[in-house]
Amino acid sequence: MELQTRKPNRLKNYDYSQNGAYFITICVQDRKPILSQIIVGEGLAPPVLKLLPFGECIKERINNLEIRYENVKIDNYVIMPNHIHILMRIENQTGGASPSPTVSDIICAFKSLSTLECKKLLPIDILFQRSYHDHIIRDDIDYQQIWQYIDENPIKWAEDKYNTNI
Repeated sequence: MELQTRKPNRLKNYDYSQNGAYFITICVQDRKPILSQIIVGEGLAPPVLKLLPFGECIKERINNLEIRYENVKIDNYVIMPNHIHILMRIENQTGGASPSPTVSDIICAFKSLSTLECKKLLPIDILFQRSYHDHIIRDDIDYQQIWQYIDENPIKWAEDKYNTNI
């Protein structure tokens, strides 16, 4: 039986270590809602996002990315029940001797460290799906749209096809 060839996820010939803004989506293995809960408000009240223990652990790992990588800035993020959205920038200084980490290096380290920390809370084998989705931010309009998407994601959770509380 021949195995199916996976489609490449990254933009061909693009240097993912160069300065720029990137929108990253990382999904929990099997889309299990283990990171947060979204509590729907009554009337016009907006939904409230409540982090679960794994979500708190993930939040700490996201905030540590700027410490681990001095050229990485986290501009916005949301920890949804079964996935994470991160808007980050890479800002390399010129003249550095060591190579800059790529988006893939950063996300791989994030996923690995998050899994190790979360395993201290509860025994899990795999926390995240194998890969992640990235989008290279092309201009200010794209950046603003992504920012808004992240901010509004909890509001749209009620219609999400992976929401098991529907």
